[in-house]
Amino acid sequence: MAHLKALGDSKTGTKHHQLYLLLKDEIVSSRYRAGCKLPGELKLAETYGVSRVTVRAAIKALADDGLVDRKPGLGTVVNDSVVKSSVMHASIADLFPSLERMGRDSQVRLLEFAYQMPSRAVREELKLGEDQRVQRSVRIRLLDGIPFSYLITHVPESIADNYNEADLATTPLFRLLEKGGIKIDSAKQHISAVLATQEIAESLEVPVGSPLIYLNRVVYDVNGVGVEYLDAYYRPDKYQLRIDLNRTGDGDSRRWTTEII
Repeated sequence: MAHLKALGDSKTGTKHHQLYLLLKDEIVSSRYRAGCKLPGELKLAETYGVSRVTVRAAIKALADDGLVDRKPGLGTVVNDSVVKSSVMHASIADLFPSLERMGRDSQVRLLEFAYQMPSRAVREELKLGEDQRVQRSVRIRLLDGIPFSYLITHVPESIADNYNEADLATTPLFRLLEKGGIKIDSAKQHISAVLATQEIAESLEVPVGSPLIYLNRVVYDVNGVGVEYLDAYYRPDKYQLRIDLNRTGDGDSRRWTTEII
């Protein structure tokens, strides 16, 4: 269980709001199912290292959102109307079709859109000159109204001139690149785990320090030129990556290879 004592003195919001987010996540992910009784105030206070006043405030917020009912003599019960939220699935081997499905099945909210000089890492990966700018955007994607990804993208200015802020707020980026005449050919990506910073945690509605799936991807056109640099942060309870493997070859040359599905 997460412990809130160390977080309460930071600039991440009040303790009761952090506890509210933790309990909300456990409810929507069905750790506490509909009709299930939450632990008592004293138990929650001990588990999360907070006061009973903090627990009461968090429970009130859950009740105000319709997630729980506070029943005299019974305690706090998860509302029967709570429905388990969906999870977005993506295939590592089947990258671009997965991106298309994600664009179709989820919603996007554009938080930032600006032109600026790139960092050294972005400049080197996109093979840009010292005086070349990039279009930097920050978006979150939502599934059934719940945010599951926080996306920071960098696109060379010469390519980004083919779309505007309104386009990016309504159309997946890879579609905008294609409409601009970019022929996407390949991508390389690295996947690891990180902890949510304050800004990302607030956008994804998770407690600061929550574990996230981190993905860095660089997309190239048919000439091997970098056209997009992406830093993506995903909630592991709302997003799953999948890779399918097949055994191929004969004898000592047998190996596992990815399957495009």
